[in-house]
Amino acid sequence: MSAGEKAKAEQAKGKLKRATGRAAVDDPMVAEGQAEKSKGDARQAKEKMKDMFKR
Repeated sequence: MSAGEKAKAEQAKGKLKRATGRAAVDDPMVAEGQAEKSKGDARQAKEKMKDMFKR
């Protein structure tokens, strides 16, 4: 799995966990989901920057 795919997977996992937390009214799960999504966003941004400097 490439780094870009890992970023997409983390984003999707975070979105799912956040939605589940909202449905279950579980604030810690919502926060954890948001943190995972943010981590995926950061990883994706890092990969884009790396690709930009390769060119």
